Amino acid sequence: MQLKFKVPIFDVKNLSFRVRGMDVLKNISLEIFQGEYIAIIGPNGGGKTTLIRMLLGLEKPSSGEVRIYGKKLRSFKEWHKIGFVPQRASLVDENFPATVEDIVKMGRVANRGIFSRYSKKDAAFVDDAMQKMDIVDLKKKMVGTLSGGQRQRVMIARALASSPEILILDEPNTGVDMVSQQRFYKLLSQLNKEENITIVFITHDVGVIADDIGRLFTINQKATICNNPKETLSCEDMTALYGIEAHLLHNHKHEH
Repeated sequence: MQLKFKVPIFDVKNLSFRVRGMDVLKNISLEIFQGEYIAIIGPNGGGKTTLIRMLLGLEKPSSGEVRIYGKKLRSFKEWHKIGFVPQRASLVDENFPATVEDIVKMGRVANRGIFSRYSKKDAAFVDDAMQKMDIVDLKKKMVGTLSGGQRQRVMIARALASSPEILILDEPNTGVDMVSQQRFYKLLSQLNKEENITIVFITHDVGVIADDIGRLFTINQKATICNNPKETLSCEDMTALYGIEAHLLHNHKHEH
């Protein structure tokens, strides 16, 4: 019987990124597999967003290689498999002329030609994404009138509308209150466990790491991979990473 080896979604080898002779990231190697729930943490300016941009082909590394599903970046065409919520995505101008449904529909564009019609299949994926993010009742509302937590869920629904296998969220809690954050982590956990969507969550805030994260990558020019966050992650590690005295908090699940 032939053994099949599991191919990682992302396979990063010896990745470096330099700007004006300065190392932003140095010799990063990591793998992300289907079904994982990963947090990437590190201080502002530590290179987290640059790493994500290189994973998505938005920045070219100075050296090293990124493969997606075993393919080199330039050969990879199935971008609908990757849902990306960039930094500040939910900070929408209050006069922005679009409904919640309009925004989520934008997530289907990657799956069809620019001149093709919006199909019943597209509509089904949009409805499903809105249901998963619990925003069906908001679909006719103007997105600029929503709270930070509601806008956050709209932007994640837009990413989910392409029916991705992996969801990458860069600092998604900007402008979101604590109650909305806890609801957000619960929704992410459901996507990971019930839909088997791989979650990669990027943050500079050590206080918002969810309890059910499986692995932790700390990025501060270099990468440290922690396979058991609850046991391995200590205040000493965080102090070394951030250069300040850090107190690590876990978000304990609240009973309702």
